[in-house]
Amino acid sequence: MKRAPQGILPIIAVDRRSQVPLYRQVYEGYREAIVDRRLRAGERLPSTRSLATELGISRIPILSAFEQLLAEGYFESRVGAGTFVASSLPDEGPPSDARTPVRGTPGRRVLSQASAVLGEGLPLAPWQGGVGAFRMNQPAVDQFPFQVWSSLVAKHSRNPTRSLLTYGDPMGYRPFREALAAYLRTSRAVRCEADHIMVVSGSQQALELSARVLLDARSPVWMEEPGYAGAKDVLTMAGARMVPVPVDAEGLDVSAGIERCANARAAYVTPSHQYPLGGTLSASRRLQLLDWAQRSGAWILEDDYDSEYRYESLPVSALQGLDRDARVIYIGTFSKVLFPALRVGYMVLPPDLVPRFMRVRDAMDIFPPTLFQAVLTDFLTEGHFARHLRKMRQLYRERRTVLVDSLQRELGDTVEVLGTQAGMHLVAALPKRFKDRQIAERAAKEGLWAMPLSPCYLEKATRPGLILGYGGTDAARIPEAVRRLRKVI
Repeated sequence: MKRAPQGILPIIAVDRRSQVPLYRQVYEGYREAIVDRRLRAGERLPSTRSLATELGISRIPILSAFEQLLAEGYFESRVGAGTFVASSLPDEGPPSDARTPVRGTPGRRVLSQASAVLGEGLPLAPWQGGVGAFRMNQPAVDQFPFQVWSSLVAKHSRNPTRSLLTYGDPMGYRPFREALAAYLRTSRAVRCEADHIMVVSGSQQALELSARVLLDARSPVWMEEPGYAGAKDVLTMAGARMVPVPVDAEGLDVSAGIERCANARAAYVTPSHQYPLGGTLSASRRLQLLDWAQRSGAWILEDDYDSEYRYESLPVSALQGLDRDARVIYIGTFSKVLFPALRVGYMVLPPDLVPRFMRVRDAMDIFPPTLFQAVLTDFLTEGHFARHLRKMRQLYRERRTVLVDSLQRELGDTVEVLGTQAGMHLVAALPKRFKDRQIAERAAKEGLWAMPLSPCYLEKATRPGLILGYGGTDAARIPEAVRRLRKVI
């Protein structure tokens, strides 16, 4: 067993000017030396008295550091012999470079194939790097009724009930689900009761739960082409095989989907406001889709992400309301209609699937946070939500109109404007000679956060374009932003 002489020089240094206490500096210095294997198992340590002399500090912080290291198992004390590095610690050091392991060698870092499909720590795309003109999914948060919201948060925070502080239902806070069910039945024509609603942290978690319950590895899933990349990522990470199905003015081409993969396990659709092109799934296509799901035993994942905002007519009723065979999982969120950081969404489940979803949810994160559900309950039942929606529809209609007029005035026939009837974004389709990624990258350097259309395709993009959000940009600033965008194009 190796033993250092009693008078060994200290391997650490202390800085009296540091805000870190002296005992902590000594403790961290020795712990780091042991972890890095500069001190090995069984090596003898200097006495606290001699170490204090060497470091020129009081013996008290040395004693405190040694006591902590003894308690954590880095040191061991031997009666009559002194203090030693614990003999139970491994003697071998870590691999010389753990970041570049060789397959089959010690220290190999094994990761799941599911995570590999998303790529290696990709940075944010340039068009996602800021807040301002044309940023996608950016609501007018400055118009939110914060005074009302703050009073409701304070009300539930000052005198919380027991149910807000203890473990909750995997489905979510019951009063909130009852208020939400009433809203969905009247405003979205969704067939549901509170017992069928599960509260989630957003549409991404709803898709993750759905994938865990409904899909197996390599299960084929219809995906709108072009479509929502976030859904593609979640379902692909779950091991599903994406089947791109083209969309047109009537939404998803169900006949093309059947031709490509009639036995798909599920279909992901945005029927009320197709993302990103903005179309609405026609009545004939809706019935055709439901008929296919019933005949094939497939599931339909209906993402109703911003259907509350429709400008030329009343909101389109949910596909789920037409479902007579319980094949549709309806997904909604408050991220667009209130604010994204709220992180509250919901799913309406077929009654026979509720037990399975509850069991999977319990295994994932037990239950959703309760406080904001209680606040939202009051926000819904006291009429604040309805008033806010009315105000936002008028505001976004104005901003939409200004953006369309500005695009036509500045760019004319260069762009074809799509999807102006609803939502918080539209598409400016470009002639095929344009490279929309390059345009979006250049625009980002000018502080314009236009998203290219081509990344929304699973296969080769058939047309370039820019997805322009208008929810978070004041109408007075839109014309100048379009003029700057014209220069970039």
